[in-house]
Amino acid sequence: MRIDTISPAEGARTPSKRLGRGIGSGLGKTSGKGHKGQWARSGGGVRPGFEGGRMPIARRVPKRGFHNKWGKDYVIVNLKTLNALPEGTVVDYGYVLGNGLAKEVKNNAGLKVLGGGEITVKLTVRAAKFSATAKEAIEKAGGTAEVIE
Repeated sequence: MRIDTISPAEGARTPSKRLGRGIGSGLGKTSGKGHKGQWARSGGGVRPGFEGGRMPIARRVPKRGFHNKWGKDYVIVNLKTLNALPEGTVVDYGYVLGNGLAKEVKNNAGLKVLGGGEITVKLTVRAAKFSATAKEAIEKAGGTAEVIE
């Protein structure tokens, strides 16, 4: 292979349309723009989202909700999920995601344990947050609830 034999892949480069070069080209006279009107003019056309003067859909549909850019999203796990684990297990963020006990969320701030269900096994749970009922239930079962940053 020599440098003078290299060429682009087939179909990678297409020749530009030669507009207004006679009837035989198929793009003569009006250059594919039809007759008169907004779209035939230089600089013609309308902006994206314009609907001919009626109220555009972006303004007809009501706006709802709020996204707090400083809000924290936690990976959430309930006590009933932890109850199925063997006794003495150390449960943390990595363990929960690694074993598929909860779904990962974007921009997460760690693990949060909620008090849904009951727990009877003795576990060590390390999380960023606990609900009051979850912490109480874990300690009542003989386990420990450690808050990590």
